[in-house]
Amino acid sequence: MKKFISVFALMMGIVSVAMAQTSDNTGDLFEGYTKKITYDRMIPPHGLEVTFDKTCHVIFPAAIAYVDLGSANIIAGKADGAENVIRVKAAKRGFKGETNMSVITEDGAYYSFNVKYAREPRILNVEMTDFIHDGEAVNRPNNSMNIYLKELGSESPVLVRLVMKSIWKENKRRVKHIGSKSFGIQFHLKGIYTHNGLLYFHTEIKNTSNVPFDVDYITWKIVDKKVAKRTAIQEQVIQPLRTQNFVLNVAGNSNERTVWTMDKFTLPDDKCLVVELAEKNGGRHQSFTIENTDLVRARVISELKVSNQ
Repeated sequence: MKKFISVFALMMGIVSVAMAQTSDNTGDLFEGYTKKITYDRMIPPHGLEVTFDKTCHVIFPAAIAYVDLGSANIIAGKADGAENVIRVKAAKRGFKGETNMSVITEDGAYYSFNVKYAREPRILNVEMTDFIHDGEAVNRPNNSMNIYLKELGSESPVLVRLVMKSIWKENKRRVKHIGSKSFGIQFHLKGIYTHNGLLYFHTEIKNTSNVPFDVDYITWKIVDKKVAKRTAIQEQVIQPLRTQNFVLNVAGNSNERTVWTMDKFTLPDDKCLVVELAEKNGGRHQSFTIENTDLVRARVISELKVSNQ
């Protein structure tokens, strides 16, 4: 009888271990009350094949802000000189099973990949789709998620991009008294807008000469009014958070427009904002000044209008 009980206990122990292992494998073993994640909450990953002797490049529609690898079986990093390209390859020849890779881009998109080894990958160069290329925030696949980035505060990166695109597409000159003109180059401010704690500046460069204009840099800095036209001694540089259509070359007899996104700020009475445009290997530099009275008149942007663009 004792022998029978011992054998029975042993069998029950084996069954218990098997059930526990089965639960662990299926993800059904949780302690306490747990709500199951349904498939409509899942972000389906893209399938990506990598190999040891070749490099796979993944091109994203915006600069990369974050990359996470599931295991040491793969290595990845930004391509030299490119902010929106990731190079991926196997760190171990012929590794078994799958691992994963997650990427967040500066436009607030989240991308998920399941990665496996292939001796000869079918695709080595991948271009990810810009899910807001048509300007509609709701038209995006369920494998992308909107991420809020710290530098933009409570504003969605997707909405920021839609606002910039809306301003650029509307192309109205709402500010007519701020700009500069010399040597066949015009650099002027077309409008100032505000939405949810951010400022948007719409600028235009016109080249009425036959010689192309190469942009060296454009700086935004707060300076004392008394030295604004001379050497800026006490200056605070303002860094744009995002840009729409920032170009480095303006061909002859053409124009280019840019929308700049910045943190909200105002100016003391004794200071102004100086915007400087410098020509690369040239002397056709331009600059204009923005006063605090111009900033506080910034046009408020309607989210409804943006979503209907």
